[in-house]
Amino acid sequence: MTAPLRVGNASGFYGDRATAWREMLDGGELDVLTGDYLAELTMLILGRDRLKDPATGYAKTFPRQLESVLGTAKERGVRLVANAGGLNPAGLAEAVRALAARLGLDVAVAHVEGDDVTGRATELGLGQPLTANAYLGAFGIAECLTAGADVVVTGRVTDASLVVGPGIARFGWTRADLDALAGATVAGHVLECGAQATGGNFAFFTELPDGARRPGFPLAELHADGSAVITKHPGTGGAVTVETVTAQLLYEIETPAYAGPDVVADFASVRLAQDGPDRVRITGARGAPPPPALKVGVNTLGGFRNAMTFVLCGLKIEEKAALVRAQLTDALGPDGLDFTLARTDREDAPSQAAASALLTATVKDPDPKRAGRRFSQAAVELALASYPGLALSTPPGDATPYGVFTGHYVPQTAIEHIAVRPDGTRRPIPPPTTTRIPNIHVSGVTSVFVPQNTIRRPLGDLFGARSGDKGGDANIGVWARSDEAYAWLRANLTVGRLKELLPETAQLAVERYDLPNLKAVNFVVRGILGEGVAAGTRFDPQGKALGEWLRSRIVELPA
Repeated sequence: MTAPLRVGNASGFYGDRATAWREMLDGGELDVLTGDYLAELTMLILGRDRLKDPATGYAKTFPRQLESVLGTAKERGVRLVANAGGLNPAGLAEAVRALAARLGLDVAVAHVEGDDVTGRATELGLGQPLTANAYLGAFGIAECLTAGADVVVTGRVTDASLVVGPGIARFGWTRADLDALAGATVAGHVLECGAQATGGNFAFFTELPDGARRPGFPLAELHADGSAVITKHPGTGGAVTVETVTAQLLYEIETPAYAGPDVVADFASVRLAQDGPDRVRITGARGAPPPPALKVGVNTLGGFRNAMTFVLCGLKIEEKAALVRAQLTDALGPDGLDFTLARTDREDAPSQAAASALLTATVKDPDPKRAGRRFSQAAVELALASYPGLALSTPPGDATPYGVFTGHYVPQTAIEHIAVRPDGTRRPIPPPTTTRIPNIHVSGVTSVFVPQNTIRRPLGDLFGARSGDKGGDANIGVWARSDEAYAWLRANLTVGRLKELLPETAQLAVERYDLPNLKAVNFVVRGILGEGVAAGTRFDPQGKALGEWLRSRIVELPA
């Protein structure tokens, strides 16, 4: 029986805990250590870096993090796989080689490329973007590892591919091993956001042993059939429970048919079970052939933006906000202006801060001058000519450029997926020969649950939630803590009820998907984030707190 592959995670985003690589290497046994650095916003940041210096375009923190751990990883035989290559995986691979030479280490470095189609954007019908990157699969990573690489860096691959690739290399999976690929995809989705699997951002964080003060990073014991056990190193913070894993499984998904370039993993088939302290076993994942098209993330420069925040204290908050809106609109005109009033004030407050609300005025415009000093100066000029007690919490400043993210799809056959082995030879990775468009079924209410006695309580008393962004859309995954609570959830938290509880979603398209094995439902709210995080003017531009807003709403719950 083949021993499981122990795959850890040391980064969930560009800017994650700098010491995590060392913590994971020193904390226990590993075969592979991965790092996820790329998000939609990250690609925009790296694209702007590349405009300034074509030699950049990768996560500059990665070589610094490797400096203290590369020797340890080599000595212990732990292979490192990261998508920190961003827009320039070849450049990062060369930087890692230079680092190894300076440290006197013999390290085999490989990289995966072909995702960057910016230069072919017009040909592919993608316009003229700042960046355009296809989400590649895991077989290029596997080819690099099979060729003996100690370090593999990639550009844009799916986040889960960082785990699936080592699984392919270890167990010899082919494209026909759909269930195994699906299981590894599920494990990869759990690992990809680091400490979110071990209690980070967890709805019931106060119940964790350490109150979530410093969650450890997760690892997966991946088996040949694609099943896995999610765990963490002994003595690290946080916890690994069925609920912490459920929360992460629901993060930033849409339909249960989780489509990737190598497989469509059916999240509705997944089963979780506690397998001991800080151990959760994942089984049952079913896979189907991947879709014929690859997603391409496209970032374009949308214009320029600026923001000023007014502090409104005391009485007549709504009237004060209305006055500022009118005055700024008179000064600048309405185009591109947006106002968000956060009612953080309390009646008869014991402190000035508690008596104050915040009005944030945002402008977006193609003209950097109008969005810059013209806007901020118009706000400052109100200092002695507006509502009583006017105060600004932000200084005037120039406009900054913002980007717009859109998702597109191109045929898998149109993308050149290349594994560049440690010896420099280039191995094309052929696309899958069997593809299928996933079957997607929007859930409807299938039962009625009418409790005898109810009590008005926050929804979050019985249910956890996690939400996140997918371009201009957001998802809100909600799970129940018992079978009885799930019966109520499935029957009562309909799309219509969600729109009542979250009025900002009332005019938007919302879909609901059921995941009974997880005691969960998942809502996808279309368009709530506008043109994506970089262009958003919402109070919460990535939708990370939508789930917590939902949990705070008062509903009639079964007593």
